[in-house]
Parts: sequence; structure tokens; C-alpha cells
Amino acid sequence: MDLKPTESELEILQVIWKNGQCSVRDVHEELAKSKDAGYTTTLKLMQIMHEKGLVERNTDAKTHLYKALITREQAQKGALDKILSTVFKGSTSDLVIQALGQHKASKDEIDAIKDFLTKFEN
Repeated sequence: MDLKPTESELEILQVIWKNGQCSVRDVHEELAKSKDAGYTTTLKLMQIMHEKGLVERNTDAKTHLYKALITREQAQKGALDKILSTVFKGSTSDLVIQALGQHKASKDEIDAIKDFLTKFEN
């Protein structure tokens, strides 16, 4: 699956991933907590997402419910692949160094990274 959600589509997917399935109103109300989003804009984006195959729409009830067809992991992989190839010219080490150098990682996160890297050394 080579679906690349836009930033706005990812915001909608975050709400759907959190709740499992949502109506347009559910998504709109959640987005409205942090940004000025119009209901019709949210509706149109979700219709586009349905056409793109990012979400499925259950029309059995009066209120249509949307469910994600792309997992959080698939979206992360797609976004990471794009950033890695365009911004870092394929350099995984540059990406990791930049990420760790710009953001404070907790001790638990550093330990998890070390454990992950150890798997590659063996």
C-alpha cells in the first residue's frame, strides 16, 4: 500500500485511530479543540480520504461512520520514507543524528534505541 496522507488527513486519521471509528462530527469536534476547522472542510477531507482508500465509510446508519484502512505504522513508514529520501538524501544516520540532536529523548527512549541497535550488531 503506497498511500501518502497529507498533513490534514493525518490529523483526521489520528482521531480515527484513537477512537476506532468516528462520524464526521466526532472528528470535527476533536479537531476544533486545537485548530479552527470548519465542519464542511472536515467533511470534504473525509470524503476525499474515502475516495483515496485511506478510510472506509459505513453507510448502514443515518450517521456515516468512518474507519481507518491504513494503520499508524503504515502512515509512519510512508512519512519516514518520504523524509528520508527527500530531506536526508537516503542517509539514515543523518536522520537519526538530527532527530536525537534536536529533541530531548528520555532515558527510557535512549535505552530502547540502544537495545534496538544492539540487535543489528549481533
